[in-house]
Amino acid sequence: MKVNWRSIAAAKNSYAALHAACEQWGYELQEVRRPRPDITCYSLNTVTERLLCNEIANAPCITIAGGPHATACYREVAKYADYVVVGEGEYTLPALLASLEEGKETVPRGVATAAGYEPARHTVLLDGVPPFSTVKGYVEITRGCPHGCGYCQTPRIFGRCMRHRSIDSIAAYASRYRDARFVTPNALAYGSDGVNLRLDKVERLLKRLDNRIYFGTFPSEVRPESITRASMEVLMKYCANRRLHFGAQSGSDRVLRQIRRGHSVGDVVRALDLCRESGMTPVVDFIVGLPCEDDEDERATLDLIRTVTRYGIAHVHYFMPLPNTPLADTRPRRLLPETERYLGRLALSGKVTGSWVDTEIRFFRRSPHL
Repeated sequence: MKVNWRSIAAAKNSYAALHAACEQWGYELQEVRRPRPDITCYSLNTVTERLLCNEIANAPCITIAGGPHATACYREVAKYADYVVVGEGEYTLPALLASLEEGKETVPRGVATAAGYEPARHTVLLDGVPPFSTVKGYVEITRGCPHGCGYCQTPRIFGRCMRHRSIDSIAAYASRYRDARFVTPNALAYGSDGVNLRLDKVERLLKRLDNRIYFGTFPSEVRPESITRASMEVLMKYCANRRLHFGAQSGSDRVLRQIRRGHSVGDVVRALDLCRESGMTPVVDFIVGLPCEDDEDERATLDLIRTVTRYGIAHVHYFMPLPNTPLADTRPRRLLPETERYLGRLALSGKVTGSWVDTEIRFFRRSPHL
């Protein structure tokens, strides 16, 4: 039985992780650029789903879809895909492949079809699955997030309890690279519950690695309230990166409360000051066009972007509602002309990146595992 993986730029790390998981069961996921027999697997986010749904519906083979969009909208996706892996795929996808190979009429829990769905009863233990094997990817060190940001799918897919890969496992896989880069919702929360930091565990991890370490930069961003004098000392001591990537999202405390960010504008300003004191360049995420903003909130965000760009970089994107999030049924707010003009000028000087016109660009970066 031949099993193929549809090549999708946004799902490269998912391919690495699931290639390794299926390899343990004796299945090799062959990367292809179009659907091929016997089986073709897809990892879909909200943008790539729209681009590929017709291809999947008309594919001349068995199709298996997963990823953040398929997880959130499994009933709709099951109308055109033969099988939908809902949530984490490291256990479910190989089990489904084995079921298909054996000709079983039933499917494993965690797989949706047009006939119905029963949720999985497991959670993936990170040390029980390799982050990659022959197809290389970033080392995923943590899954789950205790914060319930209204626009984010992460806690709805992976849960709000953080799960960490062990230091021994991280070091073993990181040793295959000269430069070590990691996947985590908050690098500085490694070893903790995500709220109460355990910098002793972060330092123990970094001390163990022999690589050039990139920690706190994409794809291992941090939260602003986790940036303290103590955490900056750890990063400066062990890490090669001199940029620190974190999310502000808004310059309005009212909006931050509305979208359930769990930090304040003051936390962002303190993080900026600590970056400047330490010699780190801050790269700060913002979401513009949030539906709960008014003109005053938008101008407050623009003021914070001005502060960031005095000695750092703002990464700005226009809000896109994602399925199965608290903001799923909202619509983005149109930007003020002054906001568009100012962001355009900053972009020309290299002080702002991202897109506040094309809402879809950021969804081609990476997606959670199938």
